[in-house]
Amino acid sequence: MDRKPNRVTAMQQIIDAVQLEFPIYQEDTFKCGPDNTCTGCPKKLMELVDTELTYWQHEINTGCTPTFDDIAKFGKMCKNIRRSLVRNNRIPA
Repeated sequence: MDRKPNRVTAMQQIIDAVQLEFPIYQEDTFKCGPDNTCTGCPKKLMELVDTELTYWQHEINTGCTPTFDDIAKFGKMCKNIRRSLVRNNRIPA
């Protein structure tokens, strides 16, 4: 039986997955779409993800342990932002 990861490992796994899947550091990530035809604003959402990723990576690096609530909120935020990015054709489904 596999053991569940501790809270730091769980948060780091979410961070790693988001960094791999989201186009956070690509050149056109923080630009608005043509004719402002976006559903939700991918630019603002990516800025939010970047801020949260930086914050949580810093917290983990300094030895702070996230709570279960922190992990759930961060995971839900990333899931919802991913859905928006798919709707705006920023990432594949």
